[in-house]
Amino acid sequence: GHYISVDTSYEGEKAVLASPDLYSEEWSCIRLIYQIATTSETSSDPARLNLYLRKEGESFDSLLWSAREPSDSWLIASLDLTNSTKKYKIVLEAEMGQDKSASIAVFEIKITPGYCLECDFEENHLCGFVNRWNPNVNWFVGGGNIRNSQSILPKDHTLNSELGHYMYVDSVYVKHFQEVAQLISPRTTAPMSGCLSFYYQLKQESSIVFTLYLRDMNGFYEEIWKTESASTTDWALAEVDFNAPYPMEVVFEVAFNSAKGGYVALDDISFSPVYCSNHTGILFNPADAGCSFEEDLCNFYQDHKDGPGWSRVKVKRNVYRAGDHTTGFGYFLLANTKFTSQPGYIGRLYGPTLPGNLQFCLRFYYALYGFFKMSGTLAVYIFEENHVVQEKIWSVLDSPKGVWTQAEISFKKPMPCKVVFVSWCKSFWDCGLVALDDISLSLGSCQAADLLPPSPGECTFEKDECVFTQKKRGRGSWHRRRGPTPTSYTGPRGDHTTGVGYYMYIEASNMVYGQRAYLISRSLRGTSGKQCLTFFYHMYGAGTGLLSVYLKKEGDDEDIPLWRRTGEQSISWLRALIEYESDKNYQIIFEAIRGVSMRSDTAVDDILFQAGPCLEVEEIQFSSGYPDSLNEIEY
Repeated sequence: GHYISVDTSYEGEKAVLASPDLYSEEWSCIRLIYQIATTSETSSDPARLNLYLRKEGESFDSLLWSAREPSDSWLIASLDLTNSTKKYKIVLEAEMGQDKSASIAVFEIKITPGYCLECDFEENHLCGFVNRWNPNVNWFVGGGNIRNSQSILPKDHTLNSELGHYMYVDSVYVKHFQEVAQLISPRTTAPMSGCLSFYYQLKQESSIVFTLYLRDMNGFYEEIWKTESASTTDWALAEVDFNAPYPMEVVFEVAFNSAKGGYVALDDISFSPVYCSNHTGILFNPADAGCSFEEDLCNFYQDHKDGPGWSRVKVKRNVYRAGDHTTGFGYFLLANTKFTSQPGYIGRLYGPTLPGNLQFCLRFYYALYGFFKMSGTLAVYIFEENHVVQEKIWSVLDSPKGVWTQAEISFKKPMPCKVVFVSWCKSFWDCGLVALDDISLSLGSCQAADLLPPSPGECTFEKDECVFTQKKRGRGSWHRRRGPTPTSYTGPRGDHTTGVGYYMYIEASNMVYGQRAYLISRSLRGTSGKQCLTFFYHMYGAGTGLLSVYLKKEGDDEDIPLWRRTGEQSISWLRALIEYESDKNYQIIFEAIRGVSMRSDTAVDDILFQAGPCLEVEEIQFSSGYPDSLNEIEY
């Protein structure tokens, strides 16, 4: 057969192959058979193969999958595509990197309706299912009327004929007690829940255990089904409720106790998004367990026995006290306010009940002010439902004072539980303020979430400058930095993403009054309809100049001004929202102008491009000067 491979004579460039317009109104599975080959042992910049989804009406492609592991044989990748009403293209991109000996080839790409977990074993790639090799017992393909095969069964289940195929595992070669054979499904790449069904035959002379597990990315196994019957005479149907909110593999495992064990055969694995039993399963939405405190406490509450430990407060824009993390001028929670700071005082904030036996990632932002010793002033506990057991899962060690810092915690509990935030004021002399904001909960561990492809159109500057470049690198340029800027009384003390990450800023002490620095995006795809650009900016310092955002359309001479701020704005990171339209390809330009003194370090962070209109609207797009109430604090 034929395959397609990348011409390697263009070093450092990317080869791109795009599909025609596709529609999938039902769930589909992309199967890609590919190979990355190289002769060099290790390379600092290896060759990569990326697969993107290019949706209609979006300026950015979303990365579905990426691989860079070299191999000697063809490999198969299976990717779930959720149903969508928009048309899309699939884009394959090969990056050759610095490895001169590398080659990338694709043998087959196939999009089939249905789920990647489903398989009838009639195709030679076995839908991406793999046997975990064991010297003695393994899963083999049976059937197909091959005379010399150890074809145990006269007929498969799919075609009900001797020509059809199935998978089987046999005890003939068992050497030891408890030999195990595993057949592993492709890993799910989209959240799914419903009914997993399959047909199996089991014949045993001595005890065989046939079990079905879910395995997550951390390697944890969870048993979801086990054979009850001793033997089956014909193909038996098994149905099991299946819930994979984050990437999982399904493992079909057979354990033998002796060589006279017997065999197990398997065929026709299928999936339906409706649960098998009539139980609906509690549909838990992780968004219900988060809160930005802009409107109210959401589903969080306090115990009245403790008194009102946490207050919802708002700080008007000012240059002394930081505002909230969400927008810079919204609401957050504050514990140990001036009304409640008695020594030994404890404030507890309870979250909603979370279902048991799910892996969670909890993220939140906290800031501490005025504590002499920080450790232990804020802690997170897990309360199991009986309220007897409480376990501390996190507490503050040390963090930069007054900077919104992100904490992330992974946990999994067998029983339903609640998350409790506890602030503690140890002694009268050491009682500062604890601030809390933007609590969010997601399914899957935090480490697994970090491995997922980043959301398209988002730039946090943690790894690099993403889609942005400088017009010229020189005195008037943007710098990527973490921590505070070198000049006092200007610039941020930490970034907006985590408090300890990176942001982009201009260093005013290297520039002259009125000098400009440009941060320019690469050319972005024009689309019909509105787009929304969100970013955070930091303009603190008595000499602060201007920050402007422009839209530059391809072929136009004039840049269109979208947004501008002049002069010192706040000691906080403030959120900006800009709605714009461009049917031509375009670029977004951030322009910073240095102000009258070196106290004019201006910074930006967490830039996000989204398709569709902005959900909220910013009141003022062009403003200058100070707000009237620069330093009022509201409780």
